[in-house]
Amino acid sequence: MFFTIPTLLTWARIIAIPLIVGVFYLPLDGPTRNLLATVLFIVVALTDWLDGWLARRMNQTSSFGAFLDPVADKFLVCAALLILLQLDRVNALVAFIIIGREIAISALREWMAQIGASRSVAVNMLGKLKTVTQMVAIPFLLFDGALFGVIDTRLWGTGLIYVASLLTIWSMIYYLRKALPEIRAKAR
Repeated sequence: MFFTIPTLLTWARIIAIPLIVGVFYLPLDGPTRNLLATVLFIVVALTDWLDGWLARRMNQTSSFGAFLDPVADKFLVCAALLILLQLDRVNALVAFIIIGREIAISALREWMAQIGASRSVAVNMLGKLKTVTQMVAIPFLLFDGALFGVIDTRLWGTGLIYVASLLTIWSMIYYLRKALPEIRAKAR
């Protein structure tokens, strides 16, 4: 099911990533760029929920969609982190932890699929919580101002991205521990 509505939404999420990055190269003042990038990120991130809901509702779930959806999330998060790193709004170690975990767990899942043990590293609620925390922290950091004149989004975003990095480490340890018995069995 390559061209279903949910899959097209996932493709749109991937295609929108250069638009979010491109906002920071437009000849606009900083606050306008920040607001535009934030709104784009939120709209794009919401399609993650929408495509999953539509896939289930319309009975259009597919293995391709299940593959593409987390890839789109990873691209979106990694692109945003690189922007934030360039803007000095996120610590390089935090970006490394989050991006490195995404690469490591993707590689682990690929290897586990090759040995027929992909169920041992299936998506877990901890991973979903990590993703939600990232998807809330990043818009705060992109906005980088006083929301409603009251909320210091850099402060909140920084706190949340640190929580996300801790959840990132915790979820990576969880997935590695789940995979360890299969890894040991195949290493013999």
